[in-house]
Amino acid sequence: MIDLGVNIDHVATLRQQRGCGYPDPVRAALLAEQAGADVITLHLREDRRHIQDSDVHALRPLLKTRMNLECAVTDEMLDIACQVRPHDVCLVPEKRQELTTEGGLDVQAHFDSVSHAISKLHAIDARVSLFIDPEPTQIRAAVQAGAGVIELHTGAYAQASGEAQQLELERIRLAIAEGLRQGLKVNAGHGLHFQNVQAIVALGGISELNIGHAIVAQAIFDGWEKAVRDMKALLRH
Repeated sequence: MIDLGVNIDHVATLRQQRGCGYPDPVRAALLAEQAGADVITLHLREDRRHIQDSDVHALRPLLKTRMNLECAVTDEMLDIACQVRPHDVCLVPEKRQELTTEGGLDVQAHFDSVSHAISKLHAIDARVSLFIDPEPTQIRAAVQAGAGVIELHTGAYAQASGEAQQLELERIRLAIAEGLRQGLKVNAGHGLHFQNVQAIVALGGISELNIGHAIVAQAIFDGWEKAVRDMKALLRH
């Protein structure tokens, strides 16, 4: 069964819209664990648009599963990761003007900074993942940089339909095969929801899927813990 990483960013988004203390993403994370989440994922963005530093520090000692901290490849974020010491760190690209992460990290173009970040994070015994597009050249660069895990960006698949979506699905299938051939653990995520995740699960070879917005959205109608349980059930294969 594929592990489910529940991303709590958009619980924090709701809180930040009013600048109040609720809904609490830390509480959401703990309830998600109780409902079957295998990993809690959170993205501390440079502009602090949703998750705050205090959330990361408060959550780390409370988790019974694993913390997967997503962050940009910057000195500030790497220093925070080294202070918090999460189980996993996923290095992601980041642009201030984007609504959400729009593509994968270009490991080739930023090879030196990425490899330095991986070395720094390995020194605190964090498992490092690189969030990349499903491209063989990026997968090979991830291996050369020292990563043991990749997270394939599924956004293009999620946004496509019909034949175009099938082409994106095949692109992901080939990337999974290449990642496994290179000895990597292969995760995936971005844009996945209750109607499109099954086709990704059916590909096989994926260890973990990180899903957030769809679970938060479904929780409006079904409740948080049921939404987590229902997504977890879809990951059985």
